[in-house]
Amino acid sequence: MKAEGERYERLMRLPPFLRGGFRPFFLGGALWALLVVALWVGVLAGAVELPTRFDPLAWHRHEMLFGYLGSVIAGFLLTAIPNWTGRLPIAGGRLAALAGLWLAARVAVLFSALSGAALAALLDIGFLATLAFVAAREVLAAKNRNVPVVIAVGLLAAAAALDHAEALGLAVPPGLGWRLGFALVLMLVTLIGGRIIPSFTRNWLAKQGREQGLPGQPNRFDIAVLAATAASLVAWASMPDAAATGALLLAAGALQTVRLARWSGHRTLREPLVLILHVSYAWLPLGLLLLGASAFVWCIPASSALHALSAGAMASMTLAVMTRATLGHTGRALRAGPGTQAIYALVTAGAALRFAAPMLPFDYVHAIGAAGALWGAAFLLFVIVYGPMLLGPRPDGRP
Repeated sequence: MKAEGERYERLMRLPPFLRGGFRPFFLGGALWALLVVALWVGVLAGAVELPTRFDPLAWHRHEMLFGYLGSVIAGFLLTAIPNWTGRLPIAGGRLAALAGLWLAARVAVLFSALSGAALAALLDIGFLATLAFVAAREVLAAKNRNVPVVIAVGLLAAAAALDHAEALGLAVPPGLGWRLGFALVLMLVTLIGGRIIPSFTRNWLAKQGREQGLPGQPNRFDIAVLAATAASLVAWASMPDAAATGALLLAAGALQTVRLARWSGHRTLREPLVLILHVSYAWLPLGLLLLGASAFVWCIPASSALHALSAGAMASMTLAVMTRATLGHTGRALRAGPGTQAIYALVTAGAALRFAAPMLPFDYVHAIGAAGALWGAAFLLFVIVYGPMLLGPRPDGRP
């Protein structure tokens, strides 16, 4: 009890913004996503020239993967690890230093044509490697089962290194770095989504007294889905145009469709906080199926499949987790108010339009601009609605 009291007092002496990893990394990630999308739309319109060593498309891709998603992964991990391990959270000066390293990396990559590609690579890879080290130390000290999540973060640092190497003109297979990073994030969505979606669905349905046909615990079928998805994504990262890769992606997409159907998402229509998890995950099997089909059907653009997976599955899932985690960890009721529901609607509409853009009978750049506006509005609204919660103290006075 004494140790718990000392821990409480130490956390209460810190500024609220530095009491939990979700606070700086969720807010910083949302602001960065908003800026990256705005700059990318400006580049497409010919109004912006980026001072980076990356070409504009490569920068946009890199910063959404390793910048925005790297930040959200950091916020999620640093918040989940104390629950996984029972150890003290990373907070205060250590949290500020890690967040500062992430921000320095973002600035260095954006201005790498001026500050130098080596500095940008050092800071960018250094952030992810440091995050992996911190997470590994906590998880291994507690002998916790979440070692695969930590390994994925370490591999994400390696993927970022490959992406920087390609930007520097080194002998790296074209696109291997970003494809590997893309695959790793999708595996995290598969792994973590497979834990939280059936669990939150089961809990909500039980509270409603609807206890028949509840989603079950992960079983051998889920392990098979994870294995099939991993195999298809490894093949895609290394051999994206091979017919065998397309077949593996189609098989993984079909298995993911069955997996999602087993979670009873259709029964959660009255609870947006749970429903959005199912909607977000639905982009994953859709994207895998389309990406696999694009290897065989010329009229299915691979870019649409990739945006179903990125603007759809990755972005909407991260916003779903960010909103729920922020409400819970700042002592608020787990209830989706009008602002939260608008965030979900905007990110879903933006993803749908970006996914459909190459196939619409409209000007492509205008369609992307509209999709970016909807998608960016979701992140802006997150900052407006959730920024005060992330910056301020809990209403119940707890740390």
